[in-house]
Amino acid sequence: MEADSVIQASWIMAKSLVIVESPAKAKTINKYLGSEYTVKASMGHVMDLPKKDLGVDIEKDFKPTYHIIPGRKDVIQELRSAAKKADAVYLAADPDREGEAICAHLRELLDSRKQKIYRVLFNEITRDAIREAFNHPGEIDSHLVDAQQARRILDRLVGYQVSPLLWDRVKRGISAGRVQTVALRLIVEREREIRAFQKKEYWTITAHLLGKHPPAFDARLVKIKGENPEIPDQAAAEQHVAAAQAAEFIVESVTIKEKKKYPVPPFITSKLQQEAVRKLHFSAKKTMMLAQRLYEGVELGDEGSAGLITYMRTDSTRVAEGALAAARDYIQKQYGKEYLPAETVRYKSKKDAQDAHEAIRPTEVNRTPESVKAFLSADEFKLYKLIWQRFVASQMNPAIFDQTTIDITAGDYLFRATGSVEKFNGFRAIYEEGQDDKAGEEEAEELKHRLPAVEQGERLKLQKLTPEQHFTEPPPRYNEATLVKALEEKGIGRPSTYATILSIIQNREYVEKLQGRFYPTELGMLTSDLLVKNFSDIFDVAYTARMEEELDEVEEGKLKWTDALAEFYKRFKKELRAAEREMADVKGEGIPTDVKCEKCGKPMVIRLGRNGNFLACTGYPECDGTRDLTPELAEQYGGGSVAPEVPEQSCEKCGKPMVVKRGRFGYFLACSGYPECRNTKRIVMGEGQVTAVEDKPLDEKCPECGSQLVIKHGRYGQFTACSNYPNCKYVKRQTLGIPCPEKGCSGEIVVRRTKRGKTFYGCTRYPECKFTAWDKPIAEPCPNCGSPILLEKVTQKSGPVRYCPNEACQYEHAAV
Repeated sequence: MEADSVIQASWIMAKSLVIVESPAKAKTINKYLGSEYTVKASMGHVMDLPKKDLGVDIEKDFKPTYHIIPGRKDVIQELRSAAKKADAVYLAADPDREGEAICAHLRELLDSRKQKIYRVLFNEITRDAIREAFNHPGEIDSHLVDAQQARRILDRLVGYQVSPLLWDRVKRGISAGRVQTVALRLIVEREREIRAFQKKEYWTITAHLLGKHPPAFDARLVKIKGENPEIPDQAAAEQHVAAAQAAEFIVESVTIKEKKKYPVPPFITSKLQQEAVRKLHFSAKKTMMLAQRLYEGVELGDEGSAGLITYMRTDSTRVAEGALAAARDYIQKQYGKEYLPAETVRYKSKKDAQDAHEAIRPTEVNRTPESVKAFLSADEFKLYKLIWQRFVASQMNPAIFDQTTIDITAGDYLFRATGSVEKFNGFRAIYEEGQDDKAGEEEAEELKHRLPAVEQGERLKLQKLTPEQHFTEPPPRYNEATLVKALEEKGIGRPSTYATILSIIQNREYVEKLQGRFYPTELGMLTSDLLVKNFSDIFDVAYTARMEEELDEVEEGKLKWTDALAEFYKRFKKELRAAEREMADVKGEGIPTDVKCEKCGKPMVIRLGRNGNFLACTGYPECDGTRDLTPELAEQYGGGSVAPEVPEQSCEKCGKPMVVKRGRFGYFLACSGYPECRNTKRIVMGEGQVTAVEDKPLDEKCPECGSQLVIKHGRYGQFTACSNYPNCKYVKRQTLGIPCPEKGCSGEIVVRRTKRGKTFYGCTRYPECKFTAWDKPIAEPCPNCGSPILLEKVTQKSGPVRYCPNEACQYEHAAV
């Protein structure tokens, strides 16, 4: 009897174990669950395919071999120990494919014979959502796990079998990705469109007119004898100006229409990333990192930790009924009945949207941005405000405008003036969506123009007739917003992958982001050309989109994951074998051309050199003939990028012409008087123009030679150096103002960069002092071991985390 009582008492005392991905999420959830639960973090994925080999048995239905991720063994051991003491285990990873895979791997690693293991799902981390999830726990969704596993294996098959080809034929260390290569292809094809574009001159004519009532206004020429105007040059423009000036300007018609502008739906992932680029200038990666923190929970003073937004990886615009009702109540109280639609506004998601998740919205609409501003970082506040405003605006009435169109005749010419007057601001009282294209800019411009009251038949006084020259423009290069938009429209990738895609193509040095726009590098263009040519199916935009649809079908249980992989691998294997035979060897043999060597007459090939692509003689080493790669040959043979066109200019030091040269880090301007004059300028490519950046003098002397210090522009941004370079090679280091933590060292910590441009931190007394760190040092002592500094790293799941650099000390805490 006593033994039974002891057993019963121990059962009552046992806690349920809850496992989430991050410490921040654990902290917030623990607040809502109470003392009968223990909440621990897995720190993200715990198992993955091995790094050193394929890890997939193709002959046995693509059976994967998973290993515990290095660095997760201690975490797994801790979770196993906690699970043994628990009466039940609740797996509460994020509600998507990746989260479901984490749960499946955790179930496999834990000893599930002794405990019940449940899957709990919630779209927001709030008290009601957490309680509802734990009151109705479920099972792991095998279809979701299969879809994640299929994607992981697809990417592994491509990456581990195509990348070695690139190492052999192009350059060691580069790699291919199933989806990333398609994104790179879009950027490369857009670059070729821009280079092939032939600008065409055209002219417009604007009349500045005055009626009976002010103000004067502008009207644009829209018709000549009933036809659209074609004014190709200045002579034609002046001819039309002369003819129009001789005519009377008479109002032919005045049309006033009421126009409504409706709000846009609450955010889905892609739209959040696009708008954050447009309005906040955040990268997609930064946007998702901040959104993750807002979702997982933020400390709100006495209220404690609270999740501020719903789950941020979604392509559904659906919103819970309770949240819609709360938004309508807020709008009526804060803005009045005239801003509230008669019925709740519901938006349709796109056809292939995964409707299990809601749109991205605030978890509590009454938690206004200003009410939580004190508890958020500046960037967190900006993003939360954007999400909150968009959600509230989505439930408001449309804005109403009076749109006026005035048509004016002048002989054979018809001029038109348009303008809009806002009668009711509606949702615009709180939010206005950003624009990517010129059509959006023109619409915004129209709202600024107020037109005077005129009558049909009224004669107007011509103040001025202005001809203006224009040139047609090529399509713009992609920025992060427009590339995400293109990927979404073409069905490439899914909400959880956009930010990763953009990061990878930059990290692999296939593209550079200059002034916010993506430019393909020579390596990127060459790699894209070779992969698209040799894998025309696998890296086809439409086929990649179809594979995304098949993964969705796997998730829905309509298609076996092994069948999807088998169909893909059948195509892939055929192209892989052909590529092994036929892919051009740029590193060895080069890309053949019809160009003859000027020295010996032998054919020349395109090779990839340290400073980019160039033409080399096939007679090497007997003949060392080389030539620059012309734009025509680069286009014809797929040889990558070509030198930018820079306006002619003279060297300010010696007066000789400056010429475009190519170095290790790309193109630059150099004095043609080299080596007597070593003046150089960095070339910066902005949207629509190429400029050479000059050094900026500072009121500071070089400590080594006494010359003036200048701000220079390097491959990785600005830096301060001596103007007497190359005679003096002093470079001023960016200091953190933190003493070196090594005992007895009098140096301080400065920002340094590797040869590949990666930032790290080191001591000013290097090489005497060997202190280095990849993560940023913080002047905060460790409370556990007394280390004078902590290091700060940023993870997508957990946000900023500070930890002790002493490996024997495991102190770690979330950065505020």
